[in-house]
Amino acid sequence: MRLINFKFIKSAAKPNEFIYDELPQIAVVGRSNVGKSSLINMLANNKKMAKTSSTPGRTRLVNYFEIDKKLYLVDLPGYGFALASKEIKKKWDKVLDDYFNNTHNLKLVLMLIDSRHLPSELDIMMLNYLIELNIPYQIVLTKIDKLSKSQLNKNIEQISNYIRHNKNMFVATSADKKIGVDKLEEVISNAINN
Repeated sequence: MRLINFKFIKSAAKPNEFIYDELPQIAVVGRSNVGKSSLINMLANNKKMAKTSSTPGRTRLVNYFEIDKKLYLVDLPGYGFALASKEIKKKWDKVLDDYFNNTHNLKLVLMLIDSRHLPSELDIMMLNYLIELNIPYQIVLTKIDKLSKSQLNKNIEQISNYIRHNKNMFVATSADKKIGVDKLEEVISNAINN
């Protein structure tokens, strides 16, 4: 399934602002600076669809993008930004918790991990959280263009062992080089049609 018409719908900060209509939702989650906005822009084929920033931690709200009037792609607040105050971190945690516990038509979470590094403690916590809530997820490795092919293969092996997931289950992407679009579209299509 090609994802063609992307439209920003709204930002929400609390459950009474979330979207609860019948369209399926695919959420994008990951630590600050992992490349969530860039990934959304790559899928939309529009560099200005989601705001990207050189400053991590800009996404503080739940941002809804409607695609082809068939589904929502939902950009969730990034976690783990070191310079955020405890109060802001707590607020982000609450927004994520509220979203996951109140959205009943969530079909899949795209869990983004930077291919250059082992997953952080917060990544592991998020993964365990999704498993605990029985929410389907897909591991998406970002920024693969920053690594040589041999280094990427080595990192994929290490990440796979570290989180005890089969490396064949990962989707490797690069927003800059537009790598992984077809595979992500296939994953999204399968999620909303199952």
